[in-house]
Amino acid sequence: MVTITIQSLNVSIGRRPVLHGIDAMLTAGTLVGVIGPNGAGKSTLVRAILGLTSIAGGYVLVDGTDVRQIPRTDIARRIAYLPQGQTLHWPLSVERLVALGRLPHLAPFSRIGASDQAAIDRALTLADVQHLRERNATHLSGGERARALLARALAVEAPALIVDEPLGSLDPGHQMEVMELLRRQADGGALVIAVLHDLSMAARFCDRVMLLNEGRVVADGAPDDVLTESSIASVYRMKVWAGDIEGQRVILPLPSASGPLYERLPPD
Repeated sequence: MVTITIQSLNVSIGRRPVLHGIDAMLTAGTLVGVIGPNGAGKSTLVRAILGLTSIAGGYVLVDGTDVRQIPRTDIARRIAYLPQGQTLHWPLSVERLVALGRLPHLAPFSRIGASDQAAIDRALTLADVQHLRERNATHLSGGERARALLARALAVEAPALIVDEPLGSLDPGHQMEVMELLRRQADGGALVIAVLHDLSMAARFCDRVMLLNEGRVVADGAPDDVLTESSIASVYRMKVWAGDIEGQRVILPLPSASGPLYERLPPD
């Protein structure tokens, strides 16, 4: 199990401050949704957690140790990471792509063993790409590629998983399957951190939601407490309808009364 502690975290890119005074404790067995408008600092936050960007102030602790003091291989074994918008350049089969997730567990020049192959097979099945295992990964559709890359992260079988916009390029059915998969990972004891844009998915599946805006956490807690019409309106500058349909929380954006979408709508 992994616990991540973030204390007074400040991050700048160049001379531009991006994150300001972030505080959070993220614990095992929790699915945490990180939401906010474009440019809010979501991806920068997860990169800081992984030690992939310089920290200007404060700290990130992984099981009590400053992430900057942890060897990269150790971080890769403890926290699997799916970045957003990855591009594939090498003509690997899907199975070989997913096998890259086992690299943190392998000694230099060693080969895939039986336990590694079992982890690869499990990841292929979990991400619903078992039937694509022999396909050239560069020839996949956007949705297939997204699931193959998720399988690579799952193959690490790390106690923590960070996924940055994992629903991009996926059809609605696979979006639901991915969220259900992340939910099962958390229920199995993993710490799962998901950067999301779909507020309904965050409301339905997450235990906790962190709402960021302009590099600051403006709300952090249970989805029902964070995803209110007033908080969404203040951060996203839009009105929403929030309610339950068949026992599931749904959040729908509404057109602005003065915006172009509203002007295109037919009269009642």
